[in-house]
Amino acid sequence: MIVRTLQEAEKSERRVEDPNGNWDSVRLLLKDDNMGFSFHITTIYEGADFQMHYQNHLESVYCMSGEGEVETLDAGQNGNRKYPIKPGTVYILDKHDKHVLRAFKEMKMACVFNPPVTGNEVHNADGAYELETEENL
Repeated sequence: MIVRTLQEAEKSERRVEDPNGNWDSVRLLLKDDNMGFSFHITTIYEGADFQMHYQNHLESVYCMSGEGEVETLDAGQNGNRKYPIKPGTVYILDKHDKHVLRAFKEMKMACVFNPPVTGNEVHNADGAYELETEENL
């Protein structure tokens, strides 16, 4: 059994800050926990407006507090769409969706990643997390 508290993890190396100042993420469950997914509590700072494109991961995001929107960046027939985010909203990036996240009020999000992250990932130039390879271990 694994037992951790958010308060303890916030004071450890499990708390990762975005170098661009948009978010911080407390990674409560990581790849080395051997669960097949990772689980994070992420704070999106008020005023954040940034693009992501998880090309290597699928993500599910549940809003616990705050307010914002997610905009799909779909060049296909559906075009771009904006979806409001408020407490109780879940959005699932099931097709490696390119998207923009905006926080009108600071948002606390519960996030699940598959495959799991290793712990210190931040977004690359494409807005993705790199996959773990032998070269970047």
